[in-house]
Amino acid sequence: MDTEIILLALRVISGIVLLLLLAAIFVILWRDYRHTVIDLEASRRIYGQLVALHEVDGGYVATGAQFPLVQLTSLGRSPTNTITLDDSFASSEHAIVALRNSQWWLEDRNSRNGTTLNEVMISQPVIVTDGDIIGIGSLRFRLELER
Repeated sequence: MDTEIILLALRVISGIVLLLLLAAIFVILWRDYRHTVIDLEASRRIYGQLVALHEVDGGYVATGAQFPLVQLTSLGRSPTNTITLDDSFASSEHAIVALRNSQWWLEDRNSRNGTTLNEVMISQPVIVTDGDIIGIGSLRFRLELER
């Protein structure tokens, strides 16, 4: 009878250990899932917009086209970009506007015709702020950041 009690105790302990192991696996998977959801929501969050402009009498006027600005916004002719541009002077992957360390950066992606910021050609990543004008090919965009 002592052997039966010991075997029963071992079965109960084994069952409890198995349940604890399953609970630990569930907690790890749940944390990983929540972290992934938070990262995905952050990448889809809209931080402002790029407003398409056209030149009128030496100044710029909004065309009405607006494009959402996400944490990593790519611009170019390729349909894989966040914003697809219909301009023969734009490269397939022309430029990136990205949020890095709480600052917005504009980076030319080795485009054929270059990228301008406030009508000045850029050669390396630069910090951009609300109201800046980004030039890609013959297109111009005003950066409007969420306040």
